[in-house]
Amino acid sequence: MARILVVDDDHFLRGALRVVLEAAGYTVTEAADGETGLRLYREQGADLLLVDLFMPQRDGLEVIRALRAAIPRPKIVAMSGGGRNGDLDVLKVAAAFGAARTFRKPFEPRELLAAIHDLLRGPGAQEG
Repeated sequence: MARILVVDDDHFLRGALRVVLEAAGYTVTEAADGETGLRLYREQGADLLLVDLFMPQRDGLEVIRALRAAIPRPKIVAMSGGGRNGDLDVLKVAAAFGAARTFRKPFEPRELLAAIHDLLRGPGAQEG
């Protein structure tokens, strides 16, 4: 079964994502900040990471950059409830840094599940 690491500082969102992902058959690990998320990825691995962009202890963009150097390279979905900062759209930046998909919060769980399914079953995906 695919392992998903949810990295978000919002306790309630992490819990909701856990419920949705586990109901869909995924194994879920949680991290409340970017530093912990990177440590858990190094220690336990994950097939896919859901990464919030605005967090303490390393923001999501830093996490995505660090994960792009990891071997094997995990699939990354970036999430943000923040909007534009001037002309900077952080979700576009996250995609440029290597996020395979991006979601603006709030989003529909079925859309997230469809994206995860596509990413995990796409080219180069491991069958579990």
